[in-house]
Amino acid sequence: MITGSWRARRQGEHVARVVELVSYPIKGCAGMRMRTAVLTSAGLAHDRSFMVTNEEGVFRSQRRDPRLALIRPEISSDGLRLVLRAPALDPVGIDVDVSGRPREVDLFGAPFRGIDQGDEAAAWLSDVLGAPSRLVRVPADHDRVTDGRTPGTSGYADSCAIHVLSRSTVELLNERLSERGAPPLPMDRFRPNIVVDGWNTPHTEDRAHRITIGDTELGYAKLAIRCAVTMVDQQSGAKAGPEPLRTLATYRRAAEGGIAFGTKYAVLCPGKLSEGDEVHVTSWGESEV
Repeated sequence: MITGSWRARRQGEHVARVVELVSYPIKGCAGMRMRTAVLTSAGLAHDRSFMVTNEEGVFRSQRRDPRLALIRPEISSDGLRLVLRAPALDPVGIDVDVSGRPREVDLFGAPFRGIDQGDEAAAWLSDVLGAPSRLVRVPADHDRVTDGRTPGTSGYADSCAIHVLSRSTVELLNERLSERGAPPLPMDRFRPNIVVDGWNTPHTEDRAHRITIGDTELGYAKLAIRCAVTMVDQQSGAKAGPEPLRTLATYRRAAEGGIAFGTKYAVLCPGKLSEGDEVHVTSWGESEV
C-alpha cells in the first residue's frame, strides 16, 4: 500500500528513480515484478506477449472477465516455458509454441494473429474463467504499429509498449479519495510497467516527453485513458467500483476526452533497466489535461 503524502515529500528526494518494474506476460492477468528487466522495442520482456480469447478468437479483458486478475503467470527468461497459477487450482505448465500456424484473433475489433498454446492451457483457463477460452501468443512476424505522438510497437497491449505512473500521482488520488470517504488504492489497481518515485509534483509523467533510464530511452505517445479495469480489485478478481473513476472524473478529464491517469510511451532505445535506476527527463511538453 502506498504510504505517506506527496506533499510531505516535496522537500525530500528530488532524484527520480524506478521503484517498480512489472511485466504482464498474459494480457489482463497478474503481473510479474522484476528487479532487472530487458526492455525490447515492444516493451518489457514478454509483456502482453500472450492473450486469452474466447473460442472465436475475441480477446478477453478484465472489463468483462475480472477473474483474469487471479491468474498469475510465470514465464522463463527465454520465454519458452509458461506456468499458470490461480487460487484453488493446481498450476499448469506448458512449453510455449512459438512456431505453430497462427490463427486469426480480434483485439478491439482489429485483426491480428496468434499461435494457439494448446488444449491443456485452454481447459485450465476455461475452468478459472467459467467460459470456454484459448491462449494465444504473438507470432514472430507480429508487426503491429502503435499510435500516439511517438509511434512504436507492442504485443497485445491495449496500445503502446510502456505505461509509466508515479507514486506522487497515486498519492494525490488517494488523498482525494480520503476526502470523499473512500479507501486508498494500491498501485496494482492501475497496472503500470514502470513506477517512478522522486517526481514530487503529481502527474509529472504527463509532461515528460523524452525519458532516459540507464541505456534505454522512451518517447511520449499519449495519456493513459482509464476504463472499468481500474475498478477491479487485482487481488480478489472482483469489481469494486465506482472508484477510482468517480473521483478521477472530477479532476482528470483529458482535453480530447476520457479520464487520464498515467502515460503511455514508445520505446526509442531498447536495453536493460533495473529498480533503483535514475529517471532523467530530456524533453518536456505541455500536459493535455
